Amino acid sequence: MPRERSVLQWLNRVQSFLYCNENGFWGTFLESQRSCVCHTGVTLCQRPIPCVIGGNQSCAMCSLANISQCGSCNKGYKLYRGRCEPQNVDSERSEQFISFETDLDFQDLELKYLLQKMDSRLYIHTTFISNEVRLETFFDPRWRKRMSLTLKSNKNRMDYLHMMVGLSMKICQMRNSSVDPMFFVYVNPFSGSHSEGWSMPFGEHGYPRWEKVRLQNSQCFNWTLLLGNRWKTFFETVHIYLRSRAKVPTVLRNDTGQGPVDLSDPNKRQIYIKISDIQVFGYSLRFNADLLRSAVQQVNQSYTQGTQFYSSSSIMLLLLDIRERINRLAPPVAPGKPQLDLFSCMLKHRLKLNNSEMIRVNHALDMYNTEILKQSDHLTTKLC
Repeated sequence: MPRERSVLQWLNRVQSFLYCNENGFWGTFLESQRSCVCHTGVTLCQRPIPCVIGGNQSCAMCSLANISQCGSCNKGYKLYRGRCEPQNVDSERSEQFISFETDLDFQDLELKYLLQKMDSRLYIHTTFISNEVRLETFFDPRWRKRMSLTLKSNKNRMDYLHMMVGLSMKICQMRNSSVDPMFFVYVNPFSGSHSEGWSMPFGEHGYPRWEKVRLQNSQCFNWTLLLGNRWKTFFETVHIYLRSRAKVPTVLRNDTGQGPVDLSDPNKRQIYIKISDIQVFGYSLRFNADLLRSAVQQVNQSYTQGTQFYSSSSIMLLLLDIRERINRLAPPVAPGKPQLDLFSCMLKHRLKLNNSEMIRVNHALDMYNTEILKQSDHLTTKLC
């Protein structure tokens, strides 16, 4: 006679049914590893497994947008890209320098809804600059076109840093168009030259792709990039490069594309496109440059004079917290590769430190982190 199954066996059977039954494949759920062993040998049977809800570093609740990640954390912990990490005791003091926490810091699902509705609360007014493209004007996209959206905060908005959570473009094409637009986006986090920007890795390491939706009764499309809370980042200037693929009619293959737009020519009409609008979505963070510069110069001065770099523990902890919170907003990188160093870009372009000062400040922070706090050194890649 078969023995009666235990509660744990029934629980495992239910979990296997819930989480290991995808794409027509079946598997068995392993509680110890929180993963599925697929019966066919392929890893296609696993569905998203809910996050762990509990105390301390566990989730307070799962994200509504992605059930496998945390949506909120317990007291004393902060949410970072779907997981909960210990809250630094100096985080509240950091708000006096940069207001990381704002009223527009929405939950993932609410933020996605507002971005899809293009809510005006998330509009950031930028200046459009391009020598090659004019908005609301048809042009030939077969050769690379460059556009920029910039804020010029160092001149006009010195008391703010700016966070980007999404990007939207409205693009119109002629009927029966043979053009397939491709966009490459580079971001300058705190101003600087083009070489001090990073390229958005669309579709890589979990990074989102452009979403393209055709407008009703129109030859126009809304192109939207939803970064959300997970991939939001600092920005000062956004550089957009358009490189288009097109099936060019034989009569146009030797055409340079430099002549005037001729909408009456049926061969050329199918090539032209028009960009009607480009909009950055996000919000601004209040930034006290003078107060932060004073704290940084204290560290720089003690380091230069040869005094102990940990002479002011409160200042070191404060700057470590600010550096960590800024650098965590860098773009994703391949496993094993260090993150980009956005903090040094902020020191250079918003606090106007020179290279020697930047090196001294970062070295003092690294030494304090490893020798006093006994924490592993977090390597970064130079951007600025």
